[in-house]
Amino acid sequence: MPGMKDGLDGNLDSKYGLQNGKTLNWHLPYGPGRSPVLAANMVASSQPLAVNAGVDALNAGGTAVDAALATAITLTVVEPNNNGIGSDAFALVWDGKQLHGLNASGKSPARLDLGRFAGLGHMPFKGWDAVTVPGAVSAWVALHRQFGKLPFERLFDQAIHYARQGFAVGPKTGYFWQEAVKHFRDYPHFMQTFTINGRAPAIGESMRLPDHANTLEEIATTGGESFYRGQLAEQIAQAAKQAGAAMTLDDLAGHKPLWADPLAMHAFDMQLHEMPPNGQGLMALIALGIARHLGLEDLHPDSAESMHLQVEAMRIAWADVERHLADPGTMKVAPEALLADDYLAGRASEISASQANPAPLAYSLMGSPESDTVYLATADSAGMMVSFIQSNYLGFGSGIVIPGTGISMQNRGAGFVLEPGHVNQVGAGKRPFHTIIPGFVTARGQARMSFGVMGGHMQAQGHLQMFVRVGLHGQNPQAASDAPRWHLRTDGRLAIEAMPEATIKRLQDKGHDLVLGEPEHLFGGAQLICKLGDGYCGGSDHRKEGLAAGF
Repeated sequence: MPGMKDGLDGNLDSKYGLQNGKTLNWHLPYGPGRSPVLAANMVASSQPLAVNAGVDALNAGGTAVDAALATAITLTVVEPNNNGIGSDAFALVWDGKQLHGLNASGKSPARLDLGRFAGLGHMPFKGWDAVTVPGAVSAWVALHRQFGKLPFERLFDQAIHYARQGFAVGPKTGYFWQEAVKHFRDYPHFMQTFTINGRAPAIGESMRLPDHANTLEEIATTGGESFYRGQLAEQIAQAAKQAGAAMTLDDLAGHKPLWADPLAMHAFDMQLHEMPPNGQGLMALIALGIARHLGLEDLHPDSAESMHLQVEAMRIAWADVERHLADPGTMKVAPEALLADDYLAGRASEISASQANPAPLAYSLMGSPESDTVYLATADSAGMMVSFIQSNYLGFGSGIVIPGTGISMQNRGAGFVLEPGHVNQVGAGKRPFHTIIPGFVTARGQARMSFGVMGGHMQAQGHLQMFVRVGLHGQNPQAASDAPRWHLRTDGRLAIEAMPEATIKRLQDKGHDLVLGEPEHLFGGAQLICKLGDGYCGGSDHRKEGLAAGF
């Protein structure tokens, strides 16, 4: 396996300029690639046209929230293989003084009958039975009302333009779009909306989505009302009724996004903030809370020793969330109990520095590891920073597209489990376990970093890795993003990107069952914006086709 040539025996801290302190260093040790971006106003996301929409909103005098929404709305058009108008969303917003959390995930239909799942071994990933009420549109509305400055309709301009006039399909988007079409050939409205005469658009080919344009115009002019209580809601409910699905107009009308206080874990003189359940941010907090007891500050982040301890902390955190995380209304153990220091110290004492222990994981419950999500970070010169994530769950979602609207319905219901008595067992009127999580870091009560690592259950793992690299070791966002990552798979094996042979051997000697040569999308896509004394520093993952940009 090709890897970095340097071993980790020598003075890498000196070579790479790592500072075990609180300022960033500007070294880019992981090969030629992108440079970090510095600006007073910034957007980082996975698709250049969407980033441009966000920068345009900032140039027009909008806030970081306006920029985030313009970016997110445009992403539903130019990267539809990873999100859509029928997505869910979560957000963390630093208003300059404090952090706010928004949960815009939807519930399962109120009349969902468990008999629909009789005889199945796992939740379906396709079709109406995998669909919960889409929440992304409600996130756009709620965030704009609270923090927006530009007219709501203005945020839709570039998305509508690209949907109506066309956009060039990017290389990574095009590849996954082509793969998706193979899986949804039996869904006629998907094929009518997202193909050109039955085929996926080629990379570089111009694609138009006129139904998206009309729907986005309807959402813009009605302030989102049409999606939940108007014409669009009626079209969604009618499509569900014709298919014999459980979702009704009442389910849509009853949806409300939830403002929530973020959870936090203090470590290494900083705090990692995550949304409370039903999102998996709790996993990142548990892992970090365990890792802070393991002496990571004395280890190079690229060393086998540091990676081993992080992986073992994540194994325990994963076992906890699989057992306990669900809709808050059904959880039997409070998140605060899992974040208590005495509990975390006890779990840390179970970890061996020399031997991996795959036993804590109960792999059977988690869904797909695919990285089908969009994440974005924004920041403005007034000090507002946004961490925002939006997803259908798996690619285009359930395969259900509402006729004539371009609305691809998410399949977040696949996040439920069928195990009787489990807190996350599928049921009526519940929010499922969610993989998508925005992250935020503060230090001494001030904003430090808005970030995320999109990609299924890589996300909590990626949050831990980015926190350690940027927060603890002071790597700049681009270097932290470029660094080789590890990914704990659902089968307990450890996938790793290209690393020195010495590192690989040390991990194997500690008992890790390694998987080499996995595709890069398994390791997610990071976007990060760090607060500097003046302005911001941004980084964007080379594993995606986006960028960080600003002015």
